[in-house]
Amino acid sequence: MSTLFCSYVLQLRAQQSEANRKLLGDIRANAEKGDAPSQYELGRAFAKGCLGLAEDYVEAVKWFRKAAEQNSAYAQDALGDCYTFGRGVAKDGVEAVRWFRKAAERGFAAAQVNLGICYADGQGVAKDEVEAVKWYRKAAEQNYAVAQSNQGVCYAKGKGVA
Repeated sequence: MSTLFCSYVLQLRAQQSEANRKLLGDIRANAEKGDAPSQYELGRAFAKGCLGLAEDYVEAVKWFRKAAEQNSAYAQDALGDCYTFGRGVAKDGVEAVRWFRKAAERGFAAAQVNLGICYADGQGVAKDEVEAVKWYRKAAEQNYAVAQSNQGVCYAKGKGVA
């Protein structure tokens, strides 16, 4: 590898790092002022360990919760995922369903699928394949591919449908 190329790569990384620091600073400042989309994005940055942050689900949950309590469907769904898998919080299927339902009832397709999965598997709710299909259908009608696939599997296997 040429010295010129290595120098270019190091310079590019330094520029990206500085851009990430600035972006993170802006997101954090807005999140601390109560901006729900910024709170959600800060939670995602902690969950994914990006923008120069270490992965930290406890911190992610803190920011997802702040945004979720302001009715951010994205954050409600993310918080549901955290409870489903025990990331940053104790695993709790009932609490996962509660957050998925909040977002699902607002029409958020990803949460509708997640809620459908909870019903299909009996996680946090009584197993109910008909209810699972109902939620998959709502998301499928929004052209959400995962929901269309899940709904297709239900039809193929006769689970919750004829």
